[in-house]
Amino acid sequence: MSFWKKPALVAVSALTAFAVSACGVTSGASDEPKQPKQPSVLELLASDLKGSLLKTAETTDKTDSVTVTMTGTMGGEKISMQGVLDLGDPLKAEMKMTDAKGDTTTVRMIGAVIFAEIPAENRTGTGGKRWMKMDLTGLSKMAGTDFTKQFEDADPVKQVKTLLAIDGTTVVGQETVNGVPTVHYTVTTPVATYLKQIDARRRDATEKALATQGVKELKIDLWVDEQYRPRRAGLVMGTMGDMVIDYTDYDKAVAIETPPPAETTDLAEMLEGLTTTR
Repeated sequence: MSFWKKPALVAVSALTAFAVSACGVTSGASDEPKQPKQPSVLELLASDLKGSLLKTAETTDKTDSVTVTMTGTMGGEKISMQGVLDLGDPLKAEMKMTDAKGDTTTVRMIGAVIFAEIPAENRTGTGGKRWMKMDLTGLSKMAGTDFTKQFEDADPVKQVKTLLAIDGTTVVGQETVNGVPTVHYTVTTPVATYLKQIDARRRDATEKALATQGVKELKIDLWVDEQYRPRRAGLVMGTMGDMVIDYTDYDKAVAIETPPPAETTDLAEMLEGLTTTR
């Protein structure tokens, strides 16, 4: 069909429809019963809280990857992270972390192993190697706690399931996040309830950190879009800190690879070497 025929066909169709509707049909009269208006997805998200969160959990559980941007404060220090999550098994992440001074560090996580990029000016002590490997299964419980917590907190699946597991979640209302219509959920929960939802391996350390800061309760927020996908998550931990995570580019192709062994130095081996030489 040539280009001009398409608008012509549309025009003819519209005129035909007008002619038919004008022939013997009185305005407002119809033999067909009116169908009740179906609620929009946003209306369903607001009216059916548990059902919507369950559907969001199901949808998000099928997600392969997502881009995340995290901002907030932790221990009085501003934090900023941006990168991608590969939500397969194992969980993979590559994030650029910016500290309060504006210095940027690239961090990769492959399962329980973290690779932190060593600044070029500090590579003399590692034989010029670019990456520092930290295998959290072989280090103490406290090693890498901050990294793993931030990566796990960024997982949108975890955010949805946390809200489902905690009683008292309410609907704040419809809000726009980064140009996307969403419904905002919120809940404030005691520390003891929140601790049940986090990884048992870091539960004791998290409980101790919260107790030291005098944190009694936490506020959790989640914004869900019309595709039943989280668009933003928020966590306020009293005086200890706060964090906002934005989610974009769902299911975009990502490739997060383990750095080459030739460019990697192992932190555990370095520590063992220092102990041996003493």
